[in-house]
Amino acid sequence: MAGPLAGRRILVAKPGLDGHDVGAKIVALALRDAGAEVIYTGLRKAPDYIARVAVDEDVDAIGLSILSGSHCELVEQVVSELKARNAGDIPLFLGGTIPAEDHAQLERLGVRAIFSADMELPDVIATLARELGQARA
Repeated sequence: MAGPLAGRRILVAKPGLDGHDVGAKIVALALRDAGAEVIYTGLRKAPDYIARVAVDEDVDAIGLSILSGSHCELVEQVVSELKARNAGDIPLFLGGTIPAEDHAQLERLGVRAIFSADMELPDVIATLARELGQARA
């Protein structure tokens, strides 16, 4: 399928105890419609599981959806698990309820972009396409 994310494999994951995944599913469908092959882990996945799936599926990017308030801790754990698998170079994106005061810390951890619920899906797709285009260059 053609689209700005054609040929890309993107993992969408819900780490931690958050039980709400409507937004993650909407984003996953938008990514698919933009040409990406999307792997969705489902709810309440541990950081080591997310990292293992990312490596096993040879993904181009990981999108984490976190609404629980433990985004800094969960991102740090996912990054650590990716590095332990020599996969720390997989671009990481974050969506959910993320306070602005946490953005700098998350970016220091390696998050490439942070998406909020009020962002338009075409903007999310454009950001991913831009960031992944740079990653491939």
